[in-house]
Amino acid sequence: MSEIKEAPKKQNIDTSQLEIPEELPILPLHGFVFYPGMGFPLQVKSDSSKKLIDDILLKDRLFGLVSHKPLESAPDEVNADNLYTVGVVGYIHKLVKGEEGAYHVLTSGFKKIKIKEYVQKSPYLTAKIEVIEADEETDKETEALDMNLRIQFKNLAGLTNLPDEIAMTVESLDDSHHVGYLIASQLHLSQAEEQAILETTSLKDMLRKVTSELNKRLETAEMSQKIQKSAKEDIDKKQREFFLRQQLQAIRKELGEDNENLDLDELKQRFKKAKLSKEAKKVAQKELDRLSRISPSSPEYTVSRTYIDWLLELPWTKSSKDSLDIKKAMADLDKDHYGLERIKKRIIEFLAVRKLKKDMHGPILCFVGPPGTGKTSLGQSIAGTMGREFIRLSLGGVRDEAEMRGHRRTYIGALPGRIIQSLKKAGTNNPLFMLDEVDKLGSDYRGDPSSALLEVLDPEQNFTFSDHYLEIPFDLSKVMFITTANSLETIPSPLRDRMEIITLSSYTEEEKLHIAKDHLIDRQLEAHALTPDNLTFTDNAIRAVIRSYTRESGVRNLERELAGVCRGIAKNIVTGESKKVRIKKNDLERYIGPIKFFPESSARSWGPGLATGLAWTPVGGVLLFIETAKMKGTGGLKMTGKLGDVMKESASAALTYIRAHASTLKINEDIFSKNDIHIHVPEGATPKDGPSAGVAMVVSLTSLFTGKPVRKNIAMTGEITLRGDVLPVGGVKEKVLAAVRSGIPEVILPELNQKDVVELRQSVRKKITCHYVKDIQEALQLAITAD
Repeated sequence: MSEIKEAPKKQNIDTSQLEIPEELPILPLHGFVFYPGMGFPLQVKSDSSKKLIDDILLKDRLFGLVSHKPLESAPDEVNADNLYTVGVVGYIHKLVKGEEGAYHVLTSGFKKIKIKEYVQKSPYLTAKIEVIEADEETDKETEALDMNLRIQFKNLAGLTNLPDEIAMTVESLDDSHHVGYLIASQLHLSQAEEQAILETTSLKDMLRKVTSELNKRLETAEMSQKIQKSAKEDIDKKQREFFLRQQLQAIRKELGEDNENLDLDELKQRFKKAKLSKEAKKVAQKELDRLSRISPSSPEYTVSRTYIDWLLELPWTKSSKDSLDIKKAMADLDKDHYGLERIKKRIIEFLAVRKLKKDMHGPILCFVGPPGTGKTSLGQSIAGTMGREFIRLSLGGVRDEAEMRGHRRTYIGALPGRIIQSLKKAGTNNPLFMLDEVDKLGSDYRGDPSSALLEVLDPEQNFTFSDHYLEIPFDLSKVMFITTANSLETIPSPLRDRMEIITLSSYTEEEKLHIAKDHLIDRQLEAHALTPDNLTFTDNAIRAVIRSYTRESGVRNLERELAGVCRGIAKNIVTGESKKVRIKKNDLERYIGPIKFFPESSARSWGPGLATGLAWTPVGGVLLFIETAKMKGTGGLKMTGKLGDVMKESASAALTYIRAHASTLKINEDIFSKNDIHIHVPEGATPKDGPSAGVAMVVSLTSLFTGKPVRKNIAMTGEITLRGDVLPVGGVKEKVLAAVRSGIPEVILPELNQKDVVELRQSVRKKITCHYVKDIQEALQLAITAD
């Protein structure tokens, strides 16, 4: 049999817990010794040995591994007298049957045994055995022997071709027995020498024997290395290289290939035609000269060749011509997107200034808004309007700075960063570059990609952007950068400061209706191979989908629901049920199921202690219901609903204000000492935080203590102080739109937030009445019903 020794492998079975029987089948080993702690595959060919393996697989998988004494030739039959008396217990982990009937058995050894007597010789050997327990005695001398052995073996590994895995395994082993056995197995000892180490019972003696053999091997390796070094120094490197080049030149001449390197000639022709910047031209020429002196068979040749390719293929001076027809640009933007007037106005302004000032730097815009509001598609539309190439780069989850700046050429397989790669793909130096999801950049030990973007998005710096791979300044000032984000909170302040922020608000019902009629329905009809002759929608049906089947700021779910209707109609057409359908409000349930969303306020039982607040989330504004209850107690305050620290502080401030103004609010002060208060914000699995629920909490608690319900058709937001002032909050536009979507006709807002409502469309302001308050007393008068 022939085996290949390997490092010990970690097994799933804890062999130390296995009970070893008094009798074990014995598998003879030829030519090597199996040590405890070792594990590798055995190749079994003889019928008797395969019978042994088959039998123990049906039992406990345990057998003895005993080496055969050295013979001039392998015997036809195994004679027990020719076997050593000390071996190891083996455990079979896996059996693979190979070609020609051979077994490949993955085995590990874990205990030394001594053969007492053989009780069976056919069909295979079986013997009574005695387990030789390991010598566990340890002292300073043992530790010193172990440490010395590890150090010497590490030195040997550095001088020879031993696999790194072996050296690492030796470092990681805790058992000195296993360290000694593993090192002994790697020293190419004779079988008798290996068996002598196995039979040594004292741990110290075993470590000494292995150390002695290791030192012999180390001396041989050191001497061999000195001989090689001495021989190598005798050969002059330059003379050898000259001799080989002369030979290579003669061979090429004989083959008729003595012309200049064709690959190098092609590069030189491309270099002459390429329009490079001054710095790039200088570096490319220097690199071409260097390449001509490098042998094509050298690894350096490929590295240099790839670098020159990148220099020649980048659009250093190539620009696309901007379309500066203002009227056409306005028409194109209106055709592709409904609404979004502020963004359209900004793009038209840029084109107008660009028409007057040819060398104007590209703007750096950041579109911030909820998902599905058209941020990414708007970038494509702007690129088409301007006649520029469009590049989209998703930054979500990017954590490595080298993703942006590239790797230095000293690394194998180095390439430029994604900025330079995208510019090469675009083929121009003035594309529209969209950096999607910039708020979801990460950072770790490999660097911070947002720091790399500081240079990219700074007009005062990006004209000399330096990629680590190129190491040549590339002018990004002509690129029009647009970033998108759902939230500004996670964008670092220095990066946010470099961008012009443009906020996209949630769509109103009217806007969604127009978008569905002008864009979504036509797109879904085409996607499902339908035409307007097959399917049309009434306005009431579309409004019903918006109100009752979606609850979102954008239009993605709206498009999905419309797609569901289209699939149903496509099925009817294929089955012959119908050829032309006009979808009405009452038909929706047949195609997309029952109503999914009801007005939030109507879904709740109303009474004292319940108020409707407004909250902002990265996906738009939402209603936030504040529930309060009182029960007999000692004046404790309990808050639930997964509230953050700021929101809990708002609740405490609200209760403090009410207690301080109990007489003004006509509340019996004994109620605070004789009752416990519980404040709950539903949807308890969703984390909530922020100060903007302060007004709603005061109103809810006042309603609870006075027994007067809060008006059901009014929502509110605002931060409060202990003096009762109502302070401004953020996200007001989204909150007002959430109230409109939910059918609430009135909202209470801080007076200083009036400027935010002005930015809403006139059509939205007509649907809702905004009450602006300075202090909480005004809010209470508006929100709580009269007697």
